[in-house]
Amino acid sequence: MLIGRERELSALARLLGDPWTGGDSAVISGGWGCGKTALLRAALADIRQDPGTCVVSAVADPLERDLPFGVARRLFEHLAADDPSEQPFRDGTPDDARLLAPWTQRPDEPASAVTAQDAEALGGLYRLCVRLAGARRLLIAVDDLQWADPHSLLWLRYLLRRADNLPLVVLATLGPGDARPHAAAVAAVEPLFQHRLTLDGLADDAVEALVTQVLGEAPEQPFTVACREATGGNPLLLHAVLRGLRASGQRPRAELADRITGRVPADLGSAVLTRMQEVDPHAVTTAQAVAVLGGAPGIDLITAVTGLPEPAVADAAHRLVGTGWMTGTEHGLSFVCDVLPTAVAAVVLPSRHRDLHLRAARHLLAHEAPLLRVAAHLLLGPLGEPWVPEVLGRAATLAAEQGDDAHAAALLRRALREELTAELRATLLATLGELELTSSLPVAVRNLERSLELSTAPTQQTAIARKLAGALLALDRHPDALETLRRTSEAVRPTDPAQALRLEIDFIHTALSEATSAPAVMPRLMELDVSDAAGGPVQRPLAALLSLRAAMAGTSTSEVVALARLALSQGMAPEDDESIVYTGAVTSLGAAGETELALAYADAAVRAAHPGTSAFHYAHALTTRANIHCRRGRLADCQADAEAALGALDSIGVGPCNGLSTFAITTLAETLLRQGKLTDAEDLLVRGDLSGRLNGNWINDYVLMVRGWLRCAQGRLEEGLADFLVCGERTGARGMPNPGFFPWRSEAALVYAALRQGETARTLAEEELRLARIWGVPEVTGVAVRALGVVIGGRKGLDLLGEAVRLLDGTPARVRYAQALADYGVLARKVGRLSEARAHLRRAVSVAHECTATSLADQALAELRAAGDRPRTRTFHGVGALTPTERRVADLAGRGMTNREIAQRLFVGLRTVEVHLTNVYGKLAIDGRAGLARALAHADADESP
Repeated sequence: MLIGRERELSALARLLGDPWTGGDSAVISGGWGCGKTALLRAALADIRQDPGTCVVSAVADPLERDLPFGVARRLFEHLAADDPSEQPFRDGTPDDARLLAPWTQRPDEPASAVTAQDAEALGGLYRLCVRLAGARRLLIAVDDLQWADPHSLLWLRYLLRRADNLPLVVLATLGPGDARPHAAAVAAVEPLFQHRLTLDGLADDAVEALVTQVLGEAPEQPFTVACREATGGNPLLLHAVLRGLRASGQRPRAELADRITGRVPADLGSAVLTRMQEVDPHAVTTAQAVAVLGGAPGIDLITAVTGLPEPAVADAAHRLVGTGWMTGTEHGLSFVCDVLPTAVAAVVLPSRHRDLHLRAARHLLAHEAPLLRVAAHLLLGPLGEPWVPEVLGRAATLAAEQGDDAHAAALLRRALREELTAELRATLLATLGELELTSSLPVAVRNLERSLELSTAPTQQTAIARKLAGALLALDRHPDALETLRRTSEAVRPTDPAQALRLEIDFIHTALSEATSAPAVMPRLMELDVSDAAGGPVQRPLAALLSLRAAMAGTSTSEVVALARLALSQGMAPEDDESIVYTGAVTSLGAAGETELALAYADAAVRAAHPGTSAFHYAHALTTRANIHCRRGRLADCQADAEAALGALDSIGVGPCNGLSTFAITTLAETLLRQGKLTDAEDLLVRGDLSGRLNGNWINDYVLMVRGWLRCAQGRLEEGLADFLVCGERTGARGMPNPGFFPWRSEAALVYAALRQGETARTLAEEELRLARIWGVPEVTGVAVRALGVVIGGRKGLDLLGEAVRLLDGTPARVRYAQALADYGVLARKVGRLSEARAHLRRAVSVAHECTATSLADQALAELRAAGDRPRTRTFHGVGALTPTERRVADLAGRGMTNREIAQRLFVGLRTVEVHLTNVYGKLAIDGRAGLARALAHADADESP
């Protein structure tokens, strides 16, 4: 097929079709497989039908490149046969015999200097051509001229110099220069050709046409580009690839573009190597080494793996580059396109593959090459080398440090196929299991379990058991996690009490997370003291656990903060001791009212655990920060973090129904609920399988609180009350009376009050207030006082709500503050104190609006209207509180215009401008014009995307 060669074929057709008044000649040059022979044959096909033309053609054979007059013999020997159409040789005249004798009867022997006999033969050949051209037009065609013997080349040179007045055309194809064994003789002939056609790789349009012809379907553009790039546009390679695709039934679609080289026919490699053997005796061995090793190996590496002398490899490489098979760079030797190494490597025996890679690894290691480069060959080398596992282990560590966990895992799996000591196998399995925690938890568990069985060192046993327990918890295998921690703690206690204590800390923390297992560990938890691990590495996790204990008990915020600071001195996820126990310290800080400090630790954890390091730790840090944002009323920030956390978990295959996602889903559901998006919150809980019966994990206590709020907002008061009461049962079983975690009593009290069960409501509200005053955190106390005020009602209730507003004002709990303001306004309206009602409701709307707590803002607005106010905005503070006219006046004043200029611009009175500006100053909380431009600029920046 000559697709893409139409221009060259037309040029040859013109050459052959012109009247032959004098000698003409053309040479077609190009690399192997570029279509030289096909073009030559196509050009000769029609001219052979012309009875007035004598066509003689031959293919130069590499095996006869030293046989004198070998090409000339093949050109003319058939004319001496008994063929009636060849009249000059049919009669067998003595002159004809004399002309033929010197080269038809000469023995096959190596070429030597031109003898008198050779000279006579040259003259005879020339006279023969003259006679043939005199009888009919003569066309001489030689394919693969680079393999011609020196005598035939000398004759062609002789002929071309004297062919000007003969009706004669000489056509030849010529391969690359370094494929010419008799380069000097070829170089002497080549310039004598009058025309030159050079064939390069096919362009995209030609490749597209060829694909359509072979596969019977027009390809998609990415497929066309991939075919051209994989083959370099070489027609022979393209045909081979397309044949493979056609045989496999593949269609030329874009999604196949990355798999083009996987469809190379098995016979292509053999054909390539056969031609390479003609170039140099060591070309095949060199090419196989390059194909198997991959990349661009240097001459020294090829020499090391093949065992050939370096000069022999250098010569072979030089010729392979010269013939267009390969490219030589300062880094090494590589094939010119991807199909070639694939084809060549496919015909190398698997055992030879492995041996070449092993030799390469040895050489590179001895020459201190990068460790990962050595390991790349060991991955493909044979088993049984005792030094290999240690090298692979070091390479895996390096790959993990560079963030390539997948490659590190592959190196470890290869190392584990070797014969190993129990200690080394345990180490490799532990490392592999840790890497798999972010890709496949079930696989990670199997490897960690096997590693723990083999390990004997207490430090290693502790590390493995803690990783394994974390994976088991992520798979909701709580009893198995507890048993792993308990059993390992008992095993290491006789030899390493510190490691046993570290395991016990995780055991207690894990047991506390389930209502059924928490009571059993409470006595031991109460016995522990931070001095039990003073000065040692276990002190920080112990402090984290004790901080949580103090917060659960709800007796001393100062103790909580001091222990939490000690626990978090190396961050929420310290590199030397990653553990969820530290999250307990951050949670305790939130319960103690130190949300700003908790946020600082969470921020640092998010920065440290970016997605490129560990998606799991990144998601956990994001969720923790999201929950703190929610507690502080920063609902937009909360939503962004929670959604990012769920995205990170999804990237490692953790779906919404997995226990790891529950915290993020519940936090997101709470912020959606606060924004009035009840349907979205409900759908989220359903997708997380959190709308039905929940297991005893303590994260589900939070689910119950959020679900209770949602049910109440939906008007399903009895269901919401049931969730609050179950939350209370569970926290009570865990020994968590502190309302700083879950204010279930006050929420249940509000529902009981709505259901007209005032006595029960008051009992619960008073109990929560008693516990909150003991705890002493204004935010927690304010929530409890607010609930009791709503339950009691009347003027006494209004006094309590006033206290709640004062307690919550200035705390980070902005949504809780807005709730207290709204409740005060509602009750004030009921008792006839309308002025106070309106003031508190306006403030409630503004604060709720700032938090994007849409549902609460709407409720407060409705109450405000019921109190007789007619608000024109959804907020009463900040730029959002400005009316359109106030905003126009503020903008003009911010640009420096005077009051009179503003009045003239807006066609209003001067007094009107003054009133508007006074309102603007109040809403923006500024003293005058000095701060106006800055306040407006900050507001615009906050509102910009």
